[in-house]
Amino acid sequence: MSKRAKVDGGRLEFIPPQMPTLVEQPPESEEWVHEAELDGYRTQIIIDKGGVHLYSKSGRDWTTKYWPIALAVELSCRAAILDGEVIVSGERGTPGSPELEATIWNEPSRLVFVAFDILHLDGRNLAPLPLLQRKQALRQLVEPGVGKIQYSEHFEGDALSVFRAIEKIGLNGVISKRADSRYRSGPSRTWLKARYSRKPISNC
Repeated sequence: MSKRAKVDGGRLEFIPPQMPTLVEQPPESEEWVHEAELDGYRTQIIIDKGGVHLYSKSGRDWTTKYWPIALAVELSCRAAILDGEVIVSGERGTPGSPELEATIWNEPSRLVFVAFDILHLDGRNLAPLPLLQRKQALRQLVEPGVGKIQYSEHFEGDALSVFRAIEKIGLNGVISKRADSRYRSGPSRTWLKARYSRKPISNC
């Protein structure tokens, strides 16, 4: 599969996702921003002349499995590629992965897509832009709030404080991303994943 979005008769191609590298602790440098690690299925939404399609991280078309999300996509654009995660919200709004597979088959109306990146918008390839510019474009397209298509907020500042706060609300960890990084398919050192463990976190 192509690593760049190409248009073929008005159709956009799937872009293999950028994948974070697992680390013990999130980076402390101010060059990084942080997002909650969502416990769901990595998914890409493509909007073009062919309609709305949802793809797994390997490029399989899962539109039929995620049909309530596909029907809910009403964004102010002609064409776009969104990168994100399909989750099922728990009672307090936190993801509950043990429920996800059962929900897909039994209660698909409970599925939610949380968008954290945008790679293409109305004929423009956004992948070479810095992360924060892409996030700004995404936030203008997907307004924060509730609904089936949600925006994933990022956090700046003390990485360990963010890490602890995320753990307290029951999530698994944090994804740290370089604020100035472009989007590149495959394993990446500009996206880092730190998962919570029961071992104390040292400030040293």
